[in-house]
Amino acid sequence: MDTPQITAPPCAPPGSPGSLGFRSDVTPTSGLLHVNTRHISGFTVIGNHLAQHCDLSLIAIGLATHIQSLPAGAKVGIKILVERFPESEARIAAALRELEAMGYLHRSRVRLPDGQVITRTISYNRPGTDARTSTTPQPPAPPRPRRTAPPRIPSPAPCPAPQPAPVQAPPPSPVPSPAPPPAPAEAPAPEPPPLPQPHAPTQDLHRTAAALLADLRRHAPQLALSESDITALTPGVATWLEHDAHPDTIRHALTTDLPVPLKHPARLLRHRITTRLPAPLPGTGDLAPPRRKVVVIPLQNCDTCERAFRATEPGHCRDCRADQSDVMHRAA
Repeated sequence: MDTPQITAPPCAPPGSPGSLGFRSDVTPTSGLLHVNTRHISGFTVIGNHLAQHCDLSLIAIGLATHIQSLPAGAKVGIKILVERFPESEARIAAALRELEAMGYLHRSRVRLPDGQVITRTISYNRPGTDARTSTTPQPPAPPRPRRTAPPRIPSPAPCPAPQPAPVQAPPPSPVPSPAPPPAPAEAPAPEPPPLPQPHAPTQDLHRTAAALLADLRRHAPQLALSESDITALTPGVATWLEHDAHPDTIRHALTTDLPVPLKHPARLLRHRITTRLPAPLPGTGDLAPPRRKVVVIPLQNCDTCERAFRATEPGHCRDCRADQSDVMHRAA
């Protein structure tokens, strides 16, 4: 009976996972190791629902941790976060939108009493908490004193003279915000140029111009003018006719390339009559080429040989002048 059974399995060593003496605080042989030190001051409690969130990006988790560690009233705008962290403005804005979608942040636009509009950011360390019902940690209440025997009442001591209350300085009066500068007055619209007037108006000229204006609606139905509009525009068309413009030319200039829709036909015709007025035709004499002025030199008779030559004054011809110069040269 004292012979050991060599077929029996050996006992598991103490502390192995399969034994009853296994302890959960045994340092693992692989994976993550923690070296924890208890914080006494300057720390922030972050829930695992945020630190291990499966739908938030790593930038969003880190940004939420940073925001929850800031004191109340700190600035958490995108520009400030870009200056604080190396991430770009687009990535930080996307992380803020992730936190808003998951309920960790709430941003709203608030108008202050002075009219200034600011962005108010509320951070939730646990999504779904109402901001009105959230509580802040309060200092513990002092312990209630135990009942003891009534103390012995000493003889009343003279009351000290009351100290004067400190005089508080009045709060500074709010500085009124400067009034906005008055809006610049709009410049008046420039007046349209005057309608051209004929130099020699006649009844036939005005009658033809009025008939041409009334006939425009046959070619462009939207140019149906009233009698007052025709009367006002007749001098301008009469000026075109006075400049020898053909009625078909006038009709083509006034009815082509009309805007759609045409709201003010009379204004459009007035603008075209004024700005497209052709120059008057030149006369026949103006188109003739200029003539060159011919200077005729009269004929003169030579005083020596009576030969005719052209000169402005009488005298000797060219040959006689040459002979006289040769004689004078020999004499010299």
